[in-house]
Amino acid sequence: TWEAVVSTQSTWEAVVSTQSTWEAVVSTQSTWEAVVSTQRTWEAVVSTQSTWGLDQGNFAWATEGQSRKTRIVAVIYNASNNELVRTNTLVKNCIIQIDATPFRQYYKMKYGVSLGKKGHDDEATTKLSRKAAKRQEADKKKAEGVLDGALKAQFDQGRLYACVSSRPGQCGRCDGYILEGDELDFYKKKISQRKKK
Repeated sequence: TWEAVVSTQSTWEAVVSTQSTWEAVVSTQSTWEAVVSTQRTWEAVVSTQSTWGLDQGNFAWATEGQSRKTRIVAVIYNASNNELVRTNTLVKNCIIQIDATPFRQYYKMKYGVSLGKKGHDDEATTKLSRKAAKRQEADKKKAEGVLDGALKAQFDQGRLYACVSSRPGQCGRCDGYILEGDELDFYKKKISQRKKK
């Protein structure tokens, strides 16, 4: 009988030990839930900042060696997730559409050539000195045939495809570059494939 009591007591100690371990597990689980909750809150903050806080950025036109601050219109393509396109979430290396106006104005000032639809020339033509007019004519001749056809078609629409090269969720800025040449062709193909699905 005495041995049965001792055996029961050691079993009871094992149960108490298991209970305290269980309490530690429950405590760890509630801590983990707090971590997950904090992470979800942080993701919501980043998503909100990326979606609503950034409506403009600085984008470079590599062939012209110029960059301009312009308005971001929409997220068009993301290689990793369609959900980021649907929610217009800005992340690094996503493809977006930007307003072409600042670049069109630059091209008009430099070369004297209006990009975009005919009759869409809303800038007033300024009278230039003889020397400046001569230089602009030379630049105009140089510019003929240089602009990519696909890029010119985008200027006609008033929107350009660009790639985000900064990390908008971390630094709070959205900077990138305009897509041209083979890269533009590649992403246009990818965008059309994704729209077909």
